[in-house]
This record gives sequence, C-alpha cells and structure tokens, in this order.
Amino acid sequence: MSPGTTVADAARAARTAREAKRPQLVEAAGALVWRVRQGRLQVALVHRPRYRDWSWPKGKVEPEEHVTVAAIREVEEETGLPIVLGRPLPGLEYALSDGRHKRVHYWAAQVAGRPEGPALHARPPFAHAEASEIDRVAWMDATVARRKLTRRADTEPLDTLVKAHQRGRLDTRAFVVVRHGRARSRAAHDGAEQTRPLTPVGRRQAEGLVPLLSAFGVAELVSSPWARCRGTVEPYATAAGLPVTELAPLTEHAHRDDPAGTAAAVEALITERAGVVDLALCTHRPVLPTVVGVIADRARGKARAALPTADPWLRPGEMLVAHVATAPDQQGRLRVQAVERHLP
Repeated sequence: MSPGTTVADAARAARTAREAKRPQLVEAAGALVWRVRQGRLQVALVHRPRYRDWSWPKGKVEPEEHVTVAAIREVEEETGLPIVLGRPLPGLEYALSDGRHKRVHYWAAQVAGRPEGPALHARPPFAHAEASEIDRVAWMDATVARRKLTRRADTEPLDTLVKAHQRGRLDTRAFVVVRHGRARSRAAHDGAEQTRPLTPVGRRQAEGLVPLLSAFGVAELVSSPWARCRGTVEPYATAAGLPVTELAPLTEHAHRDDPAGTAAAVEALITERAGVVDLALCTHRPVLPTVVGVIADRARGKARAALPTADPWLRPGEMLVAHVATAPDQQGRLRVQAVERHLP
C-alpha cells in the first residue's frame, strides 16, 4: 500500500479492479406465456429465422427501462399478445460470443383478459417485431415445447412452470403492497399530518410506479386516505382509469391505535379480493410490519423467506408483489406462492 493510501482506499481500488475484470452483463427479460386448453398446459414459443431456433419471447432491457416493463414489452412485440406477469420463474445467465454475459429474467404470464382492461390503458402501444426477427409464434403443449426448445437451458423455467401447474400453484393474482413515495418532512410541513404531501422525488417515484403496476395487471387500488399515499397511487389511477378506495385502517394513526384492526382489514382484502383480481394497496412505513405479517401467515416457505423482516421494510416508493393462488389449498386458504420486490 503506497504512502497516504488508507485501508478503505485500497479496498475500493481492489473492488474496482475486480469489477473491471467481470464480463459486461447484458440484462434481458421475457415470459413463459401459458394457457390451459382441454386440460392441457400450453405455452407460446417464438421462432427466430436469423438463429433458426425456437425460444421464449424475450429481449434486452432498454436504458432506463425497468426489467418488468421490458418483459411485457418484448413479449408483446414478439408475439402480439398483451400480457400480465404472474409469479417469477428461474432466470438464465450465459456467455455470449463476444465475451459478454447475458442474464434473462423470466415470469409466468397470461394474456390480458380484456383489451379494455385498466392495466392496458396505462401502457403505451408496443410495435410488433418484423418477420425477419420473429417469423412464427406457436402455442404448444408443454411436453411438445420441451422437445421443441433449441437451447436445453430454456427447459429450466419451463420445468418450474409445469411443476407449479401440477400442484395447482401456477394461476395467481398479484397482491401488491406499496410504501408511499418520499414525502415532505414533518419539520417542513405546517399542516396536519394527514395532509403532508409528496416531494418532487416522491412524485417522480409515483409516476415511475405506473408501468410497474401495469405490468402486474393491477385493476383495483386501495390506499390510506392520507395525502402522501393518495398521491403515490393517483398517477396509476389516472392512467388506468381506476377509482381509489380509501381504507382508514391503513393510516398510521389507525394502526397505532388498533393494529389488530389493520390486520383484519388486510386479511379481508386477501380473503375477498386477492384470488380474484390483481390489487395494490398503499400504506405507511409504520403499518408495513402488520401488512407483511398478514402476508407471511399465508406464504409458503420460500415466499415467506423472501419477505422483508426489518425496518424500513420497504423503501419509499418501493412495492412488494405477493403472488396469491386463485384456488384455496386443502385447508381452504388462499396461499402466497411467491414474493418479489421492485423499485420504480
């Protein structure tokens, strides 16, 4: 270590050197679009004439694009199918011929149920791929698709999809928990606590949530009535043409006075709506442990392990997606099959 160089300086230099040696990573995203016909699980494959291969619809994440948005965009460009993301599937990482590495993120997905659905209203139009890029799109039984896939590694997400279907855990709806965006500090706000608004950063976070909520097909919005929560979901409500249902037990004061009441309100949402519709609720940091606790009570092992366990639970503007099965288990309960977190 040269004179004047601290241990921290040396550690940073070593980390920079290691990162410089790593192959450049190309991020990509796609989905296994599925349906059931006459009791058989089917998936959509695409044929790329340039490579003469059959593969999953996927493509590179564009600069400043969120990976979930890349997934729905690429699938619609390559198949013409507007989709809603379901539970995440195993991703793949492999070396490219130029020395870079490619990492592909996959989700299970279904074709959006109605062309006029609110989630689709919140999306921009996507151009379809030229025939020189994708010349065929085909629905195949999962067993046929497994043989048709050109790259053997592409069977890994398919095997997970098939196993989930066989166990009745593939068909899910998103139960999204959003922590409101960054708000004006209490010291800087003269009004009542419930009127404290979002900062400019918070408003940008709220706008950034629009494509993410659309990717998961959110068709119902529930919020604490306080201004900073309403302000977080209102951009999506406007884009999707949705009302916002205010739920008083989601406020900080209601939770402080009656956390059991908050838990009961969230439990009722899951029981009555979670397996039926993709839904998002927005609440506050102090309320999150109770909300997450209700989800944890319904979560399977891996999903439970993926839930946040400590303060701040979620960062401002961050969302947690709990994928809830549409069919109850043997105990008659709707179970959380998978969990993921995303920042706009």
